[in-house]
Amino acid sequence: MTVNGGLLCVHAHPDDEALWTGGVLARYAEAGVRTGVVTCTWTEGTRRVEELRRSLAILGAGEPRLLGYADAGTNESGEDDRFVEADVDEAVGRLVGHIREFRPDVVVTYDAFGGYGHPDHVRAHRVTLAAVEAAAYEQLYPDAGEPWRVRTLYLVTVPSTVVRAEWEKVFGAPPEPGQVLPGTPDEQVTTTVDVRPWADRKWEAFQAHESEAERGAGPAMFAGLPDEERDRLLGTEWYIRRDLAAPRSSDLFAENGVA
Repeated sequence: MTVNGGLLCVHAHPDDEALWTGGVLARYAEAGVRTGVVTCTWTEGTRRVEELRRSLAILGAGEPRLLGYADAGTNESGEDDRFVEADVDEAVGRLVGHIREFRPDVVVTYDAFGGYGHPDHVRAHRVTLAAVEAAAYEQLYPDAGEPWRVRTLYLVTVPSTVVRAEWEKVFGAPPEPGQVLPGTPDEQVTTTVDVRPWADRKWEAFQAHESEAERGAGPAMFAGLPDEERDRLLGTEWYIRRDLAAPRSSDLFAENGVA
């Protein structure tokens, strides 16, 4: 990744920022890049947002930026409707406001399956794709700030071969027959980032989400692994790149080498 104006990640829940993008957040913050995270669910005054604040401090990603919606799992997590049931146009407008205020060159969110199919993650993917496009148009959401064009969108994912190889180590059992697995075909993954130098910081940020560990989720799933195995799993992050500011052309196929 080449980032000048800043890196903004959009995640569904507190703890996702650490697990999915903790490495790149720590890496680029250390390099002097402005980094930030928008979290679609949970709100100020809840334990999970306080944990998010500690995680972001560890990763160097500033203060929480919240859309304010409720988690699909509990209505007590947000001020408004559950994110998966919220008005899409309203949600896009809220995210446009964050994009225009932060003015990033790069935005990161999940792949189309939401990483692993969670409905909040899938909704975050769809809302983010709409928001990065809408943020550039002065005609859309005029009250959300001055227009801003994001240069590059990255979709965080895991290659299918890695999912199949590591599934049993993480979950303690092989996939169920017929179970739909997450993952992107390896040939569609465009960007592989070695974040091993920041794996300890990523793990520390993940562990800040103590409420998730207490219920056996999030960091609890990795806590029982040997340190070497956990560092290996957390030491690489994979992305699908989508360029939003491509060179001008008079041929729809010229840039793909078809013309």
